[in-house]
Amino acid sequence: MKTNEVVRAWGKIIRGQKPSLSVEITKECPLRCPGCYAFADGHVGDGVNLRQLSDRRGEALIEGMLHLVDRYRPLHLSMVGGDPMVRFRELEVLLPALAERGIFVQLVTSAFREIPKKWAEIPRLGIVVSVDGLQPEHDARRKPATYDRIQRNIAGHRVTLHCTITAQMMHRSTYLDEFLSFWTSKKEVGKVWMSMFTPQRGEQAEEILSAAQRVQCVSELKRLRGLYPKLDMFEAQIEEFQAPPSSPQECIFAQTTQVVSADLTSEVTPCQLGGDPDCSQCGCVASMGLAAVGHHHLAFGVTAGKIFRLSSKVGIAVNALKLNRKAS
Repeated sequence: MKTNEVVRAWGKIIRGQKPSLSVEITKECPLRCPGCYAFADGHVGDGVNLRQLSDRRGEALIEGMLHLVDRYRPLHLSMVGGDPMVRFRELEVLLPALAERGIFVQLVTSAFREIPKKWAEIPRLGIVVSVDGLQPEHDARRKPATYDRIQRNIAGHRVTLHCTITAQMMHRSTYLDEFLSFWTSKKEVGKVWMSMFTPQRGEQAEEILSAAQRVQCVSELKRLRGLYPKLDMFEAQIEEFQAPPSSPQECIFAQTTQVVSADLTSEVTPCQLGGDPDCSQCGCVASMGLAAVGHHHLAFGVTAGKIFRLSSKVGIAVNALKLNRKAS
């Protein structure tokens, strides 16, 4: 992140605003992936999941998204789903409009559909493609977004590949190495991010890493980042997986990101995962990155995290003052 971007983000925080916005632009997805948090009951509210909401399409989606962006004025916008590529026609209009507003847009997709070649020319657009492990497991979990289809559909682009590590992957010591060896050899892949599966509190799922597997995974990622430069994760960030933020209130990513669901009204709390995530087992790569930044010492024993918390308190006070003025 550039210095001017940090300053702009800090300015929004002390004004009581969140610099990042994440929007589930559609509830539709052609995949039925095991462990998908977006379609779990309670993701959007008490007993409510993404599929139960009314979403938008066509001009209603375009106008609604631009209104949302103009309201929150984010520096960084993530478009998730569902799968945003279900609404690729609307994206043909939205993406250039967002670029004109100077917003960095991150589009997260399974790449089940071809990504239009001309999108590669859109400034400040980052495309993140989700891949769940090596081909046999991925193709079984994420059909129709198979390995073969993904490779065809990202042609002509430079994408970020994101993989969520599960317990099943850690049963083979060379699994992550094989995964990185395959994907980092592709010219279309500019960098790779890796998260760990994050369960809801009390959830029992095959994907949940044991404590020993988590330690093993951290050690392996630290080793692999030296072998694969495209693994875009710094060492302090990887180490945060061993002691993630204890609550959403302690998570800088959760505190700096506004999340809105597919009706463009409902907020997803307490973070992008929704529901009641087990923070002690958080595996969000973004959360770990900002946690590492927060632990960075600036000077005189002061950390970046302490500056953030003080700034956040100022922002809360500013918002309270605004509300009081409106009330009077």
